[in-house]
Amino acid sequence: MAMSVGSGGDEAPMSDINTTPLVDVMLVLLIIFLIAVPVVIQTIKLELPKVQFEPTTTKPENVALSVTGAGGQCQVYWGMTPVGHQELLDKGVAKLKQEIERQGGPNAAGLELPEVHIRGDSNTPYRCIGGAIYTMQMAGFVKVGFISEPPAGAATTRL
Repeated sequence: MAMSVGSGGDEAPMSDINTTPLVDVMLVLLIIFLIAVPVVIQTIKLELPKVQFEPTTTKPENVALSVTGAGGQCQVYWGMTPVGHQELLDKGVAKLKQEIERQGGPNAAGLELPEVHIRGDSNTPYRCIGGAIYTMQMAGFVKVGFISEPPAGAATTRL
């Protein structure tokens, strides 16, 4: 508490603010938050992947799809040819069967299935790209990846 002591002829009231109660309240709140925050925040320990770009190894048996969504209309291209949903499914099944037969049938040792590489325009709605992923998974493809362009000046290193 602040108190004016002394014999000054000035009888004016003291105008200084007593900050001791304010500091006491702030210290109590700080201690409460230091104890309460770790209890509220529950985390699961994860080791997240390092953000680096891997150069894509393109094999001739892989399927390259491009997806655009100009004007809300989804358009999928197999290579450079536009395809519809059913045609994409049919071509995917045929490509997968052809590749499995080329490698010696479904029971061949060391069977390497082709991958699907999707290039999606940045303005394409997710439903367009998601539809292409779903269709290729329905055709039997297990590995579906995205091709992106690394930012300018980014180094590409293998992990």
